[in-house]
Amino acid sequence: MVSVTTLSARELAAAIRSGETSAVTVVDAILERIESADDLNAFITVTDESAREAAREADRAAAGGETLGPLHGVPVAIKDLRDRKSGVRNTLGLAALSDNVAETDSVVVERLEAAGAVIVGTTNTPALGHTIKTDNRLVGATATPFDLERSAGGSSGGSAAAVAAGLASLATGSDIGGSLRVPASCCNVVGLKPTLGRVPSNSRLDAFDTHTPFMVGGPIARTADDIALTLEVLAGVDHRDPYSVPTGDEDFLVALDRPTDQLSIAYSPDLDLLPVDPAVRDTVADAVDDLEAAGATVRDVDVALPDSDELREAYYAQVGSYFAAVAARVESHYGVDLETADVEPTVTSTVALAQGFDGLEERLANGPRTDAYDAIEAAIGDADVLVTPTLTVPPYGKHLRDRYPTEIDGESVDGLPTDAMLTWVFNLTGHPAASVPAGVTDDGLPVGLQVVGRRYAEADVLATTAALERVRPWAHRYPDC
Repeated sequence: MVSVTTLSARELAAAIRSGETSAVTVVDAILERIESADDLNAFITVTDESAREAAREADRAAAGGETLGPLHGVPVAIKDLRDRKSGVRNTLGLAALSDNVAETDSVVVERLEAAGAVIVGTTNTPALGHTIKTDNRLVGATATPFDLERSAGGSSGGSAAAVAAGLASLATGSDIGGSLRVPASCCNVVGLKPTLGRVPSNSRLDAFDTHTPFMVGGPIARTADDIALTLEVLAGVDHRDPYSVPTGDEDFLVALDRPTDQLSIAYSPDLDLLPVDPAVRDTVADAVDDLEAAGATVRDVDVALPDSDELREAYYAQVGSYFAAVAARVESHYGVDLETADVEPTVTSTVALAQGFDGLEERLANGPRTDAYDAIEAAIGDADVLVTPTLTVPPYGKHLRDRYPTEIDGESVDGLPTDAMLTWVFNLTGHPAASVPAGVTDDGLPVGLQVVGRRYAEADVLATTAALERVRPWAHRYPDC
């Protein structure tokens, strides 16, 4: 019998096309796993009835000799935020929107279904995707499958946990500070933040809201191959998105076959920005050593970022304004006032970040942002990619009330989400970046390695991801949830 948890999405689609298995068999097995893994709390809504109907239709199409898409019959989960399926509730992680039903499909859903994917549900996210723990008053906290007391990360934590536990072959996410890459690190999967415009959005509340800081959608999967395949499906112009870009002659799948000895890597163990826990630092360093031993050219680099406090202030000015605008749109469109609604204190404090800055200060934040961009470009230099840890610490407590570390490797930090990750810098600069499994700590917690490319150079990021998977495979590490 075909295993829905050990085969990649590409392999599953091939097995369904060939008749080795059926889409119904696959979806039934996935739905059974979802039901048995309720302790992860990965889903907000399971669309079992529509998934089974879509699977039956997929089998009819295969039997009828119809042209089949690259994800034909593959079970996929979508993050319950910007991605939405018409007729399915779209909560944004807010208890106040627990009965809200999407009226239209997002472009991501349109493209996944056009490729033959079967949507099995919507995944958990913190309210409005505001932080790097997936916990809310709607359904509660999502755990990493590697430790049920630790977070799956956020804000795409439900998607990452679902993929890691075999509850979906692929999942979608979005990222404004690390929301694809942080959960990928916490759950031992691959999460790709593409360049702005690669994966379009058809949001009509504000078509221009994704550039300050860069907020993009992207895929989560277990393998480099499935990430590239999904990016092929999702990428390309949609004229509803003023930032969407054509893919040109790029072939993301071909990039996976680039020999390791043709890769050049600039390596920074900490971005010269934050202290990194020794367990994380050593695991990432071992992964980089393995890439070098396999033939990649590796050089250590300094990253001349602006002063960390100045750069953090620039991020807060822009991300605070972003979430304040989101809150205003939620009130005008859905009638939910976040100042009086039953929301977590971290939601209101995130929205309140904007109160310390006026419009001029938000624009002036582009000064240190420009300096950061130049520093990343200089660090990459003539290399293909820059490699760093994804998180500065192993996966942390899963509840919003659980504190982040206030000391890392003997250095005091503020105990803020931005202290726990090295991801948010690249939402200021716009470089594409992926978190890739690097290994596990001595106590079995996943560690992610962050691969950063030049803008629109997703092929280099994918080539490095595939090389790491070849020399340091991770498929055997997934717990049997």
